[in-house]
Amino acid sequence: MRRLVKTSAALGCLAIALATSAPAFAAEISRAAAGTLADGTAVEAITLKNSHGVSATILTYGATLQSLIAPDRSGKPADVVLGYDDLASYVDHPNYFGVTVGRYANRIAGGRFSLDGQSYQLPLNDKTNTLHGGGKGFDKVAWKVVAAKSGPVATLTLGHSSPDGDSGYPGKLDATVTYSLDEAGALTIAFDARTSKPTIVNMTNHAIFNLAGEGSAEGATGHLLTIPAKAYTPVDATLIPTGELRAVAGTVFDFRAPRRVADGIRDGRDEQIRFGRGYDHNFALDKGVTASPQLVARLEDPASGRVLEVLSTEPGVQFYAGNFLDGTLVGKQGHLYRMGDGIALEPQKFPNAPNQPSFQSARVDPGKPYRHVMVYRLSTTR
Repeated sequence: MRRLVKTSAALGCLAIALATSAPAFAAEISRAAAGTLADGTAVEAITLKNSHGVSATILTYGATLQSLIAPDRSGKPADVVLGYDDLASYVDHPNYFGVTVGRYANRIAGGRFSLDGQSYQLPLNDKTNTLHGGGKGFDKVAWKVVAAKSGPVATLTLGHSSPDGDSGYPGKLDATVTYSLDEAGALTIAFDARTSKPTIVNMTNHAIFNLAGEGSAEGATGHLLTIPAKAYTPVDATLIPTGELRAVAGTVFDFRAPRRVADGIRDGRDEQIRFGRGYDHNFALDKGVTASPQLVARLEDPASGRVLEVLSTEPGVQFYAGNFLDGTLVGKQGHLYRMGDGIALEPQKFPNAPNQPSFQSARVDPGKPYRHVMVYRLSTTR
Protein backbone atom coordinates (compact mmCIF):
# COMPACT_ATOMS: atom_id res chain seq x y z
CA MET A 1 0.00 0.00 0.00
CA ARG A 2 1.38 3.41 -0.87
CA ARG A 3 0.45 6.98 0.02
CA LEU A 4 -1.60 8.88 -2.54
CA VAL A 5 0.64 10.09 -5.34
CA LYS A 6 -0.34 13.28 -7.14
CA THR A 7 2.00 13.60 -10.13
CA SER A 8 2.66 11.37 -13.12
CA ALA A 9 6.39 11.70 -12.50
CA ALA A 10 5.97 10.46 -8.95
CA LEU A 11 3.80 7.62 -10.21
CA GLY A 12 6.53 6.64 -12.62
CA CYS A 13 9.13 6.66 -9.83
CA LEU A 14 6.82 4.59 -7.65
CA ALA A 15 6.33 2.04 -10.41
CA ILE A 16 10.11 1.75 -10.90
CA ALA A 17 10.68 1.43 -7.15
CA LEU A 18 8.06 -1.30 -6.84
CA ALA A 19 9.43 -3.15 -9.83
CA THR A 20 12.98 -3.10 -8.49
CA SER A 21 12.31 -3.63 -4.77
CA ALA A 22 9.40 -6.10 -4.79
CA PRO A 23 9.97 -9.85 -5.11
CA ALA A 24 9.59 -11.18 -8.63
CA PHE A 25 6.37 -12.96 -7.68
CA ALA A 26 4.96 -10.78 -4.90
CA ALA A 27 1.24 -11.10 -5.60
CA GLU A 28 -0.23 -14.44 -4.62
CA ILE A 29 -3.42 -16.36 -5.32
CA SER A 30 -5.05 -19.04 -3.18
CA ARG A 31 -8.17 -21.16 -3.62
CA ALA A 32 -10.59 -22.63 -1.08
CA ALA A 33 -13.95 -24.38 -1.12
CA ALA A 34 -16.85 -22.01 -0.33
CA GLY A 35 -19.79 -24.42 -0.39
CA THR A 36 -22.17 -26.14 -2.77
CA LEU A 37 -25.26 -24.93 -4.60
CA ALA A 38 -28.57 -26.82 -4.50
CA ASP A 39 -27.79 -28.50 -7.84
CA GLY A 40 -24.49 -29.82 -6.49
CA THR A 41 -22.25 -27.22 -8.15
CA ALA A 42 -19.16 -26.51 -6.05
CA VAL A 43 -18.32 -22.86 -5.41
CA GLU A 44 -14.81 -21.58 -4.70
CA ALA A 45 -13.49 -18.55 -2.83
CA ILE A 46 -10.31 -17.34 -4.55
CA THR A 47 -8.08 -14.75 -2.87
CA LEU A 48 -5.63 -12.40 -4.59
CA LYS A 49 -3.13 -10.82 -2.17
CA ASN A 50 -0.23 -8.41 -2.60
CA SER A 51 2.70 -7.78 -0.25
CA HIS A 52 1.32 -4.44 1.02
CA GLY A 53 -1.71 -5.78 2.88
CA VAL A 54 -4.30 -5.50 0.08
CA SER A 55 -6.32 -8.61 -0.73
CA ALA A 56 -9.45 -9.39 -2.73
CA THR A 57 -11.56 -12.53 -2.34
CA ILE A 58 -13.78 -13.53 -5.25
CA LEU A 59 -16.57 -16.11 -5.16
CA THR A 60 -17.14 -18.08 -8.34
CA TYR A 61 -20.88 -17.69 -7.62
CA GLY A 62 -21.84 -14.44 -9.33
CA ALA A 63 -18.13 -13.72 -10.03
CA THR A 64 -18.55 -11.81 -6.77
CA LEU A 65 -16.05 -9.56 -5.02
CA GLN A 66 -16.77 -10.90 -1.54
CA SER A 67 -14.13 -8.93 0.34
CA LEU A 68 -11.53 -6.25 -0.28
CA ILE A 69 -9.06 -5.77 2.54
CA ALA A 70 -7.11 -2.49 2.67
CA PRO A 71 -4.93 -0.90 5.38
CA ASP A 72 -5.67 2.59 6.70
CA ARG A 73 -3.08 5.36 7.10
CA SER A 74 -1.64 3.62 10.19
CA GLY A 75 -1.55 0.22 8.51
CA LYS A 76 -4.63 -1.24 10.20
CA PRO A 77 -6.52 -3.48 7.75
CA ALA A 78 -10.29 -3.54 7.24
CA ASP A 79 -12.72 -5.08 4.79
CA VAL A 80 -14.12 -2.12 2.84
CA VAL A 81 -16.96 -3.80 0.90
CA LEU A 82 -20.37 -4.86 2.19
CA GLY A 83 -21.43 -8.48 1.77
CA TYR A 84 -21.85 -11.82 3.49
CA ASP A 85 -19.53 -14.27 5.21
CA ASP A 86 -21.15 -17.37 3.66
CA LEU A 87 -22.35 -18.59 0.28
CA ALA A 88 -25.87 -19.41 1.51
CA SER A 89 -26.58 -15.75 2.28
CA TYR A 90 -25.61 -14.67 -1.25
CA VAL A 91 -28.02 -17.30 -2.63
CA ASP A 92 -30.91 -16.82 -0.18
CA HIS A 93 -30.70 -13.05 0.36
CA PRO A 94 -29.37 -11.54 -2.89
CA ASN A 95 -28.69 -7.81 -2.83
CA TYR A 96 -26.03 -7.46 -5.55
CA PHE A 97 -23.21 -7.09 -2.98
CA GLY A 98 -20.00 -7.11 -5.06
CA VAL A 99 -21.48 -9.18 -7.87
CA THR A 100 -20.78 -9.11 -11.58
CA VAL A 101 -23.90 -7.60 -13.15
CA GLY A 102 -25.16 -8.68 -16.57
CA ARG A 103 -26.23 -9.11 -19.20
CA TYR A 104 -27.39 -5.52 -18.73
CA ALA A 105 -26.48 -3.51 -15.64
CA ASN A 106 -29.02 -1.03 -14.27
CA ARG A 107 -32.58 -0.51 -15.53
CA ILE A 108 -34.39 -1.07 -18.83
CA ALA A 109 -37.82 0.54 -19.06
CA GLY A 110 -40.61 -2.03 -19.15
CA GLY A 111 -37.99 -4.70 -19.74
CA ARG A 112 -38.36 -4.09 -23.47
CA PHE A 113 -35.98 -3.16 -26.28
CA SER A 114 -35.72 -3.63 -30.04
CA LEU A 115 -32.90 -4.60 -32.37
CA ASP A 116 -33.16 -4.58 -36.17
CA GLY A 117 -36.93 -4.28 -35.96
CA GLN A 118 -37.41 -7.21 -33.56
CA SER A 119 -38.73 -6.62 -30.04
CA TYR A 120 -37.50 -8.45 -26.97
CA GLN A 121 -39.13 -8.78 -23.55
CA LEU A 122 -37.06 -9.32 -20.40
CA PRO A 123 -38.29 -10.41 -16.95
CA LEU A 124 -39.57 -7.56 -14.77
CA ASN A 125 -37.81 -7.68 -11.40
CA ASP A 126 -37.96 -4.00 -10.41
CA LYS A 127 -41.69 -3.28 -10.34
CA THR A 128 -42.41 -2.36 -13.99
CA ASN A 129 -38.77 -2.46 -15.16
CA THR A 130 -35.85 -4.84 -15.56
CA LEU A 131 -32.92 -4.34 -13.19
CA HIS A 132 -29.38 -5.76 -13.48
CA GLY A 133 -30.21 -8.33 -16.14
CA GLY A 134 -33.55 -9.45 -14.72
CA GLY A 135 -34.49 -13.03 -13.97
CA LYS A 136 -31.43 -15.18 -13.43
CA GLY A 137 -28.74 -12.60 -14.13
CA PHE A 138 -24.99 -13.11 -14.12
CA ASP A 139 -25.01 -12.55 -10.34
CA LYS A 140 -27.01 -15.75 -9.79
CA VAL A 141 -24.94 -18.31 -11.69
CA ALA A 142 -21.75 -20.21 -10.91
CA TRP A 143 -18.88 -19.04 -13.10
CA LYS A 144 -16.08 -21.41 -14.09
CA VAL A 145 -12.42 -20.83 -13.35
CA VAL A 146 -10.64 -20.29 -16.67
CA ALA A 147 -7.24 -19.29 -15.27
CA ALA A 148 -5.70 -18.44 -11.90
CA LYS A 149 -2.08 -17.48 -11.39
CA SER A 150 0.28 -15.70 -9.02
CA GLY A 151 2.96 -13.35 -10.30
CA PRO A 152 3.93 -9.69 -10.29
CA VAL A 153 0.16 -9.31 -10.78
CA ALA A 154 -2.16 -11.98 -9.36
CA THR A 155 -4.84 -12.79 -11.93
CA LEU A 156 -8.11 -14.72 -11.93
CA THR A 157 -10.29 -15.25 -15.00
CA LEU A 158 -13.84 -16.60 -14.69
CA GLY A 159 -16.09 -17.60 -17.58
CA HIS A 160 -19.81 -18.06 -18.18
CA SER A 161 -21.80 -19.00 -21.28
CA SER A 162 -25.30 -17.54 -21.49
CA PRO A 163 -27.45 -19.36 -24.08
CA ASP A 164 -29.44 -17.67 -26.83
CA GLY A 165 -32.73 -16.47 -25.32
CA ASP A 166 -31.46 -16.55 -21.73
CA SER A 167 -33.77 -14.24 -19.71
CA GLY A 168 -35.09 -12.98 -23.04
CA TYR A 169 -31.79 -11.69 -24.47
CA PRO A 170 -30.87 -12.66 -28.05
CA GLY A 171 -27.63 -14.43 -28.90
CA LYS A 172 -25.40 -16.93 -27.17
CA LEU A 173 -23.06 -14.80 -25.07
CA ASP A 174 -19.68 -16.11 -23.94
CA ALA A 175 -18.44 -13.82 -21.16
CA THR A 176 -15.34 -13.62 -19.01
CA VAL A 177 -14.43 -11.53 -15.99
CA THR A 178 -10.75 -11.09 -15.13
CA TYR A 179 -9.68 -9.80 -11.72
CA SER A 180 -6.06 -8.63 -11.41
CA LEU A 181 -4.37 -7.28 -8.27
CA ASP A 182 -1.02 -5.48 -8.50
CA GLU A 183 1.55 -4.35 -5.97
CA ALA A 184 0.36 -0.73 -6.05
CA GLY A 185 -3.06 -1.61 -4.61
CA ALA A 186 -5.04 -1.55 -7.87
CA LEU A 187 -7.69 -4.21 -8.49
CA THR A 188 -8.47 -4.24 -12.22
CA ILE A 189 -11.65 -5.91 -13.47
CA ALA A 190 -11.95 -6.63 -17.20
CA PHE A 191 -15.26 -7.73 -18.72
CA ASP A 192 -15.20 -9.39 -22.16
CA ALA A 193 -18.02 -10.95 -24.15
CA ARG A 194 -18.70 -12.38 -27.61
CA THR A 195 -22.15 -12.93 -29.08
CA SER A 196 -23.61 -15.17 -31.80
CA LYS A 197 -26.35 -12.62 -32.67
CA PRO A 198 -26.84 -8.87 -32.29
CA THR A 199 -27.60 -8.20 -28.63
CA ILE A 200 -27.07 -5.69 -25.81
CA VAL A 201 -24.39 -5.92 -23.14
CA ASN A 202 -23.57 -3.69 -20.19
CA MET A 203 -21.45 -5.34 -17.50
CA THR A 204 -20.04 -3.90 -14.29
CA ASN A 205 -19.18 -4.71 -10.70
CA HIS A 206 -21.64 -3.80 -7.93
CA ALA A 207 -19.35 -3.48 -4.91
CA ILE A 208 -20.79 -1.32 -2.12
CA PHE A 209 -18.00 0.46 -0.24
CA ASN A 210 -17.49 1.75 3.26
CA LEU A 211 -13.87 2.88 3.51
CA ALA A 212 -14.15 3.06 7.30
CA GLY A 213 -14.74 -0.68 7.20
CA GLU A 214 -17.97 -2.50 6.39
CA GLY A 215 -20.43 -2.35 9.28
CA SER A 216 -18.77 0.67 10.89
CA ALA A 217 -21.17 2.60 13.10
CA GLU A 218 -20.69 5.90 11.27
CA GLY A 219 -21.69 4.50 7.86
CA ALA A 220 -20.31 5.94 4.63
CA THR A 221 -22.16 9.22 4.13
CA GLY A 222 -19.34 11.18 5.74
CA HIS A 223 -17.03 10.14 2.88
CA LEU A 224 -15.82 12.78 0.44
CA LEU A 225 -16.86 12.09 -3.15
CA THR A 226 -15.58 13.52 -6.41
CA ILE A 227 -17.14 12.73 -9.82
CA PRO A 228 -15.71 14.52 -12.91
CA ALA A 229 -19.05 15.06 -14.63
CA LYS A 230 -20.76 18.27 -15.73
CA ALA A 231 -24.07 16.47 -16.23
CA TYR A 232 -26.18 13.59 -15.01
CA THR A 233 -29.23 11.75 -16.35
CA PRO A 234 -32.34 12.70 -14.36
CA VAL A 235 -34.95 9.98 -13.86
CA ASP A 236 -38.70 9.56 -13.59
CA ALA A 237 -40.46 8.19 -10.52
CA THR A 238 -39.50 4.61 -11.51
CA LEU A 239 -35.80 5.59 -11.79
CA ILE A 240 -35.72 5.38 -15.59
CA PRO A 241 -33.68 8.20 -17.24
CA THR A 242 -35.81 10.74 -19.08
CA GLY A 243 -33.22 11.11 -21.86
CA GLU A 244 -32.11 14.54 -20.67
CA LEU A 245 -28.54 15.40 -19.77
CA ARG A 246 -28.95 17.89 -16.94
CA ALA A 247 -26.17 20.19 -15.71
CA VAL A 248 -25.00 19.47 -12.17
CA ALA A 249 -24.00 23.11 -11.55
CA GLY A 250 -25.97 24.66 -8.72
CA THR A 251 -27.52 21.33 -7.64
CA VAL A 252 -26.84 18.67 -5.01
CA PHE A 253 -25.49 16.53 -7.87
CA ASP A 254 -22.38 18.67 -8.32
CA PHE A 255 -19.43 16.52 -7.20
CA ARG A 256 -16.82 18.09 -9.46
CA ALA A 257 -15.03 19.17 -6.27
CA PRO A 258 -14.89 16.86 -3.22
CA ARG A 259 -18.10 16.97 -1.17
CA ARG A 260 -19.50 14.96 1.72
CA VAL A 261 -22.18 12.57 0.50
CA ALA A 262 -24.30 13.50 3.53
CA ASP A 263 -24.54 17.14 2.49
CA GLY A 264 -27.13 16.48 -0.22
CA ILE A 265 -28.56 13.05 0.44
CA ARG A 266 -31.56 14.33 2.44
CA ASP A 267 -32.32 17.43 0.38
CA GLY A 268 -35.97 16.69 -0.37
CA ARG A 269 -36.33 20.03 -2.14
CA ASP A 270 -34.81 18.31 -5.17
CA GLU A 271 -37.34 16.05 -6.87
CA GLN A 272 -34.54 13.78 -8.07
CA ILE A 273 -33.46 13.11 -4.49
CA ARG A 274 -37.07 12.27 -3.64
CA PHE A 275 -37.34 9.87 -6.58
CA GLY A 276 -34.15 8.03 -5.58
CA ARG A 277 -34.67 8.21 -1.82
CA GLY A 278 -31.26 9.83 -1.97
CA TYR A 279 -28.60 9.34 -4.64
CA ASP A 280 -29.28 6.58 -7.16
CA HIS A 281 -28.31 8.30 -10.41
CA ASN A 282 -26.08 7.95 -13.44
CA PHE A 283 -23.48 10.63 -14.13
CA ALA A 284 -22.45 11.43 -17.72
CA LEU A 285 -18.68 11.54 -17.36
CA ASP A 286 -16.78 14.37 -19.03
CA LYS A 287 -14.29 11.86 -20.43
CA GLY A 288 -16.89 9.82 -22.36
CA VAL A 289 -15.82 6.45 -23.75
CA THR A 290 -12.05 5.95 -23.53
CA ALA A 291 -9.61 3.35 -24.85
CA SER A 292 -7.99 2.93 -21.44
CA PRO A 293 -9.46 3.34 -17.93
CA GLN A 294 -9.67 6.94 -16.74
CA LEU A 295 -10.94 8.41 -13.49
CA VAL A 296 -14.70 8.25 -12.97
CA ALA A 297 -14.88 8.82 -9.20
CA ARG A 298 -12.76 9.36 -6.10
CA LEU A 299 -13.97 8.43 -2.62
CA GLU A 300 -12.13 9.34 0.58
CA ASP A 301 -12.73 8.54 4.23
CA PRO A 302 -11.07 11.39 6.17
CA ALA A 303 -11.04 9.43 9.45
CA SER A 304 -9.13 6.36 8.22
CA GLY A 305 -7.28 8.06 5.37
CA ARG A 306 -8.38 5.38 2.92
CA VAL A 307 -8.92 6.52 -0.66
CA LEU A 308 -10.65 4.68 -3.46
CA GLU A 309 -10.24 5.82 -7.05
CA VAL A 310 -12.53 4.20 -9.62
CA LEU A 311 -11.38 4.21 -13.24
CA SER A 312 -13.18 2.90 -16.32
CA THR A 313 -13.40 2.92 -20.09
CA GLU A 314 -17.19 3.49 -19.97
CA PRO A 315 -19.05 6.83 -20.35
CA GLY A 316 -21.15 6.74 -17.17
CA VAL A 317 -21.05 5.88 -13.49
CA GLN A 318 -24.04 5.04 -11.31
CA PHE A 319 -23.73 6.56 -7.84
CA TYR A 320 -25.89 4.66 -5.36
CA ALA A 321 -25.75 5.54 -1.66
CA GLY A 322 -27.33 2.39 -0.26
CA ASN A 323 -30.77 4.00 -0.04
CA PHE A 324 -32.63 0.68 -0.08
CA LEU A 325 -30.65 -0.94 2.74
CA ASP A 326 -33.33 -1.09 5.42
CA GLY A 327 -31.87 -3.08 8.28
CA THR A 328 -33.34 -6.40 7.20
CA LEU A 329 -30.05 -7.80 5.87
CA VAL A 330 -27.47 -9.19 8.27
CA GLY A 331 -24.06 -8.99 6.65
CA LYS A 332 -20.50 -9.85 7.59
CA GLN A 333 -19.71 -10.44 11.27
CA GLY A 334 -23.41 -10.07 12.07
CA HIS A 335 -23.50 -6.43 10.98
CA LEU A 336 -26.94 -5.04 10.20
CA TYR A 337 -26.81 -2.96 7.02
CA ARG A 338 -28.90 0.20 6.95
CA MET A 339 -29.43 3.19 4.64
CA GLY A 340 -26.15 5.01 3.96
CA ASP A 341 -23.94 2.17 5.22
CA GLY A 342 -22.23 1.86 1.84
CA ILE A 343 -21.68 3.58 -1.49
CA ALA A 344 -21.67 1.95 -4.93
CA LEU A 345 -19.86 3.55 -7.87
CA GLU A 346 -20.71 1.43 -10.91
CA PRO A 347 -19.06 2.37 -14.25
CA GLN A 348 -21.30 1.44 -17.19
CA LYS A 349 -23.30 2.46 -20.23
CA PHE A 350 -26.23 4.72 -19.34
CA PRO A 351 -29.36 3.09 -17.89
CA ASN A 352 -32.06 2.30 -20.48
CA ALA A 353 -29.62 3.09 -23.30
CA PRO A 354 -31.28 0.56 -25.67
CA ASN A 355 -34.39 2.77 -25.62
CA GLN A 356 -32.63 6.15 -25.80
CA PRO A 357 -30.99 6.70 -29.22
CA SER A 358 -29.10 9.74 -27.90
CA PHE A 359 -27.27 7.60 -25.34
CA GLN A 360 -24.09 5.62 -26.11
CA SER A 361 -25.21 2.38 -27.76
CA ALA A 362 -25.05 -0.87 -25.81
CA ARG A 363 -25.34 -2.98 -28.97
CA VAL A 364 -22.85 -5.80 -29.51
CA ASP A 365 -22.59 -7.72 -32.80
CA PRO A 366 -20.94 -10.99 -33.84
CA GLY A 367 -17.28 -10.45 -34.61
CA LYS A 368 -17.20 -7.22 -32.58
CA PRO A 369 -16.58 -8.26 -28.97
CA TYR A 370 -17.66 -6.27 -25.93
CA ARG A 371 -14.98 -5.06 -23.52
CA HIS A 372 -15.12 -2.93 -20.38
CA VAL A 373 -12.10 -2.40 -18.15
CA MET A 374 -12.49 -0.82 -14.72
CA VAL A 375 -10.13 -0.35 -11.76
CA TYR A 376 -10.55 -0.01 -8.01
CA ARG A 377 -7.34 1.78 -6.98
CA LEU A 378 -6.66 1.93 -3.25
CA SER A 379 -4.32 4.32 -1.44
CA THR A 380 -4.13 6.43 1.73
CA THR A 381 -3.75 10.07 2.63
CA ARG A 382 -1.72 11.36 5.55
